[in-house]
Amino acid sequence: MIRALALLALATLQSDQRTEWNRPQTPFRIAGNLYYVGTSELAAYLVTDPNGHVLIDGALSESVPQIRANIEALGFRPRDVKRLLVNHAHWDHADGLAALKAATGAPLWASAADRRTLETGRAIDRDDLPPFAPVKVDRVLKDGEVVSVGATRITTLATPGHTPGCTSFTTTVRDPAIGRGRPLKVLLACSLTVADQQLVGSRRYPNAAADFRRSFARLAPMRPDIFVNFHASGFDLAAKRARQAGGDAAAFVDPGEWPRRLAATKAAFEKELARQTAKGGV
Repeated sequence: MIRALALLALATLQSDQRTEWNRPQTPFRIAGNLYYVGTSELAAYLVTDPNGHVLIDGALSESVPQIRANIEALGFRPRDVKRLLVNHAHWDHADGLAALKAATGAPLWASAADRRTLETGRAIDRDDLPPFAPVKVDRVLKDGEVVSVGATRITTLATPGHTPGCTSFTTTVRDPAIGRGRPLKVLLACSLTVADQQLVGSRRYPNAAADFRRSFARLAPMRPDIFVNFHASGFDLAAKRARQAGGDAAAFVDPGEWPRRLAATKAAFEKELARQTAKGGV
């Protein structure tokens, strides 16, 4: 009886969270050919090119009508999406991929380490997350591989920890309204948060803590002009968009933001790891 009540409470919480995270967001250009087409919390990015576009992340299945409408509102066509990418295989980023794949006809490219989770719809790294719509991976991305469509180049960066196949992306954009069109380095960072993850004694993902530390070390030298991630609250999207709408074309440009964010996230990770080590688990 107690377990049944706990499961009911969890299901209610997840339902409320889905509703909150799926609130609509008016799409907009971040800089150059990089656009935000996700919900108010769950990011999805469109990188455009005259020869076709790259769509990164799928949010929730119920987010898909918004994402499609957002792409169209910006003057682009979903069927012109040529590549579909995902940052990591959890329900809040991957649930909409199958529907987006069907809507665009684009192949899904994803990491080998997250492939089984994507294709089964169940996380292999933890047992406390809800399932999502399974989706076939059409091509496995290698670390450092460059995804190309026309003149667009997006480089993949393996940054495991949050999931075994967590993938960040880098690209370069130019915007005549920012720095006279100088090249702007962009980091689309996969999550580095623990988020109730078991770091000590996990049978499903025993190397999680070591992977996190390797990813922190790998990302530490980076100094992107623009940092975004896949939860809008993780990079203050609302505040930046308000400044941008108010006339600040460079609202998303801050080369110092990523080092600050990374240091804070790493400190939170180390604190949680110490807590779990002392306790012997979550």
